[in-house]
Amino acid sequence: MNAGKNDAKRVFLKKGTCSQTLCFLLDREFGHLQANEERAADPLAGGLLQGGQQCGMLWGAALAAGAESFRRHADRDQAIAAAIIAAQHLVESFEKRAKSVNCRDITGCDFSSKFGLAKALLLGRFVRCFKLAGRWAPEAIQSAKEGLSRQQTDSPPMPISCASEVAKKIGASDEEMAMVAGFAGGIGLSGNGCGALAAAIWMTTLELVRKKNWKYSLSDPLAGEIIKKFRAATGSEMECRKITGKRFKTLNEHAEFLKNGGCDKLIDLLARS
Repeated sequence: MNAGKNDAKRVFLKKGTCSQTLCFLLDREFGHLQANEERAADPLAGGLLQGGQQCGMLWGAALAAGAESFRRHADRDQAIAAAIIAAQHLVESFEKRAKSVNCRDITGCDFSSKFGLAKALLLGRFVRCFKLAGRWAPEAIQSAKEGLSRQQTDSPPMPISCASEVAKKIGASDEEMAMVAGFAGGIGLSGNGCGALAAAIWMTTLELVRKKNWKYSLSDPLAGEIIKKFRAATGSEMECRKITGKRFKTLNEHAEFLKNGGCDKLIDLLARS
């Protein structure tokens, strides 16, 4: 990490959420802090508003890797593809360290309920999160760098990332499209919690943060409403692999799925939320 320090636990205490913490730490390492974008990652903590899906550390790290990918590539599509590859490296690294990518598995608690939150406080489960952040942060930085340095051997057809397509329809800049690109297919095509949903939550929150009209809470009503509409459309299913009926092995597979209309209705729904 920058200047050889690992202050992830201290940063975690200051920032308040695992998602903002890892986004900040990677942004700092790459030399480009983005306070608004980092803060907008807060609702991704605990697995999409405490839903128990992928740990917020993964969402935050993927955002920062996407931002760095945009800076490294003049072509937006190449930046998006590289961001997905970096996210794949992050998922592999995180799962190796934590033994699962999902918040609920790691903490053993359901943060979406008052009982689950009380259990986490009583048993000191947040201490586990602090320790994990401290151990994984240096590995996350290394994994992101390795993923971003990997040479692409093919050029997938557009669109490449479901998350980027949602962001684009909401009105994202090229940089924002690259930032969320790694969310594709449940982060790095891993098939877990929907990346398009996470992109919609992040984009919507970012707009409010920029307008200074947003404050983080465990039961954020706006993100909660987006998730409610999403669940209604998917029969309460949240995982990419179950929604699509597929586990994407390559960028080309995911790109072809999108090109052929896969998830069009969900993408449109999320863009309107």
